[in-house]
Amino acid sequence: MELVDLYDENRLPLGWTAERDARKGPGEYRLVVHVCVFDRRGRLLIQQRARSKFIFPNLWDVSVGGGVDAGETSRQGAEREFREELGVPLDLSGLRPSVTVNFDGGFDDFYLLIRDLSLKDLTLQQEEVQDVRWASLEEVLDLLARENFIPYPESFLRFLFDMRTQFGFPTK
Repeated sequence: MELVDLYDENRLPLGWTAERDARKGPGEYRLVVHVCVFDRRGRLLIQQRARSKFIFPNLWDVSVGGGVDAGETSRQGAEREFREELGVPLDLSGLRPSVTVNFDGGFDDFYLLIRDLSLKDLTLQQEEVQDVRWASLEEVLDLLARENFIPYPESFLRFLFDMRTQFGFPTK
């Protein structure tokens, strides 16, 4: 049983937890994180979700994503998810999310990084990820059009690609 901290609509902690997938009460929100890794050529590292996933099995997604566990900060959750799903340590010290998206159940923090990772150095968490590859914006939009990518709005995916070089995103 995975527990998550609950927040109010202003993202202030409510002081209690709930099961990750349990229905939340009115005014209760949870925290989710995504990490989008771009290489210096402008391609996004994308992952194909495992066939066994309950939500969006077999679909492609941004580099890493998952729920923040109870007691973790957004940054700690992003670092943990990155390490678990790709087998690579990530240090986001001093960084804030590049974008936060509100969704019905909570807040979704997106961290955008530029880093040239070698696919052969990744160790995929088989329960979560079945494949990874680098993809251009055009390739991501093609996957989206063929319903092989998680159904983000096309404009949001374009926004992520546009934002990758803005505001001094980290390249460490």
